[in-house]
Amino acid sequence: AVSAVSFSLSVLLFLSSAARAHNITTILDKYPELSTFNHYLTVTQLAPEINHRETITVCAVDNAGMSDLLSKHLTIGAIKNVLALHVLLDYFDAKKLHQITDGTALSATMFQATGSATGSSGFVNITDLAGGKVGFSPQDNGGDVAATFVKSVEAIPYNISVIQISNILPSPEAEAPAPSPSELNITALMSAHGCKVFAETLLSNPAEQTFEDNLLSGVTIFCPGDDAMKAFLPKFKNLTANAQQSLLEYHGIPIYQSLAGLKSSNGLTNTLATDGASKYDFTVQNDGTDVTVITKIVTAKITNTLIDQPPVAIYELNKVLLPTELFSSLSPAPAPAPAADAADSPKPSKKHHKSPPAPVVHSDSPADSPGGGAADQTADSKAAAATFNDRVLVAGFLILW
Repeated sequence: AVSAVSFSLSVLLFLSSAARAHNITTILDKYPELSTFNHYLTVTQLAPEINHRETITVCAVDNAGMSDLLSKHLTIGAIKNVLALHVLLDYFDAKKLHQITDGTALSATMFQATGSATGSSGFVNITDLAGGKVGFSPQDNGGDVAATFVKSVEAIPYNISVIQISNILPSPEAEAPAPSPSELNITALMSAHGCKVFAETLLSNPAEQTFEDNLLSGVTIFCPGDDAMKAFLPKFKNLTANAQQSLLEYHGIPIYQSLAGLKSSNGLTNTLATDGASKYDFTVQNDGTDVTVITKIVTAKITNTLIDQPPVAIYELNKVLLPTELFSSLSPAPAPAPAADAADSPKPSKKHHKSPPAPVVHSDSPADSPGGGAADQTADSKAAAATFNDRVLVAGFLILW
C-alpha cells in the first residue's frame, strides 16, 4: 500500500512539473505580430534563460515597436539588456495588473538580475492609471510612463504571464554599449581553421567591409571549406565584380545565430546580399543531428564551428552556396537513385565521404534516405511493432494493478 501511494505521488509530482514547464518561443510563435520580439529572444539567448525561470512576466512588443529599437543600431549585448528589462521577476496577469495595491508596484527585472544594471535602473514601475489603463516606466526614465498594457497573450498561473505592451521601455543604462570585445580578425580566424581560400577571396573584395560593418550588431558567416572553395574558384572568376561581391555576401546573415539557435529556428532567412527584389535568401534546416543550408541549387552541411561567441558566429560548410539570382541556369540537385539500386549497393555512399571534393548525391537532396535493404526495413517495422505491443501490455498491467 505504501509503495502504491509513493508511486501515485511520484506520478502527480511529475505531472505537476510538466504542467509548470513553459517555452516562451513556442508561446509567441502563435502571434505573428510579435515575431520580431520572439526572434530576438532567441538571437540574444534570452529565451532559454526565460524558460528556466518561474514566476515571471514577459512584456512583449509588436513588430513596429521592435523596429523602433532596431533603428538605434544597438549591439547584440545592448539589445539583450533592453529585452531583459522587459522580463519582470514577478507574476502579473491582466487581473493582477488592475488590482495593484495602492495603484503602483515596483518589479525587478532580468536586466537587474544580470548585475549589469547600476542603482535602480533594472527596476520597472507598474501603475494602475485612470480609465482602466496600466502604465510601465523604467526607474531610470524619470518616472514618465513609457508604455501601457495592451492585452494578455498567455498565462500559466503563477508560473509565467506573457502580456503585450504598447512600446519598448527606454533605458539609457540598458541601451549603453556593452564592453567591446577584443578586436576580431575574421579572415585570420577563417584562414587558421580550414577556410583560407574563402578568407583570401574575401580580403580582395568589397564584401569584406560588409562583414566588418556587421560585427558589432551581430553576424553569422558560413565559410566554405578549402576543398569546396578551390573547386569553385574557376566559376567565381567568371562572374562580374558585382556578382562576386553578392556571392560572398550571400554567405552571411546580419544577425548572430548560435548553432542551437539555428537548430531551433529552421526556415527561410535573408542574407547580407539581400537587397529589395534581389532576395538572395536560403533555408536553414535540420537534417538529423546536422544543420544544413539549402538553396534551390545546392544543399550544404555545417561541418565545423570556427567561433560561436556573441555577436559573431562562423561555421564551415562542405559546399559553396549558390543563389538562383546568379546561377539560375544550373539544374537542381540530381534525384536520388531508385530504391532497388540503393539496396543492392549501399557501399558507394561511404566512398563519397572519403573524397570531399566529389559531390555527395544524398546531401544535395534532402529527400534522400540512408542506404538500406527492404529486409532491414521489415526488421525495423517488426521491432517497432513488438516495442509498441510491449508498451501496451505494460500499460494494461499498470491500469489493472
